Amino acid sequence: MINKNRDILYPVILSVPVEKQNLSGREQFYFLKQHARKAVRCSAEKKGIELSAFQKDGDGVPLPEKGWYWSLSHKPAYVAGVAANQPVGIDLEYIRPVKPALFKKVADDREWQLADTMSDIFFFRFWTAKEAVLKANGTGLRDMSQCKIDRIIDKTRIAVAFRGKSWMVEHIFFNTHVASVTIDDYTAQWDLSPGMKI
Repeated sequence: MINKNRDILYPVILSVPVEKQNLSGREQFYFLKQHARKAVRCSAEKKGIELSAFQKDGDGVPLPEKGWYWSLSHKPAYVAGVAANQPVGIDLEYIRPVKPALFKKVADDREWQLADTMSDIFFFRFWTAKEAVLKANGTGLRDMSQCKIDRIIDKTRIAVAFRGKSWMVEHIFFNTHVASVTIDDYTAQWDLSPGMKI
């Protein structure tokens, strides 16, 4: 089936019901994983497809379904999901104070010179952008040092270099959180739960 929305990416962010935010341990993880899969399904439905298997390989990397790639992320208050017809990654973080030592772990001096300040907001822009790119490549945090901020385009987009390719990443800020998704040639149309403040 040819989809006229092929060049549009629909990252979806869902709020976690208040009564579920206080779950802990395995119960919390299981609920958040299922809720994030709901976000992926919502993203896929906007492209006119249905995803349900959510299979992963032996390393835990999401496997494409019917030629469609998917990625998800979850935090106690929000979950995010996206589906695309090419490798894609999404990440979500709560913006909070960060210890100075962590800034050097997420980016090197050259990367920090691209930013106008070493702020918590830039820390989480860099972190989520790199995490989204690593997810799109089917790798994990062990490769964070190979993932480099190449350019800061504007307040919502960053170019990230990884393994010889430049990835375009788009951010959205809401309710003291930031989400990042790899967009490349796509136009992102974010779908947020009602009541979220951008």
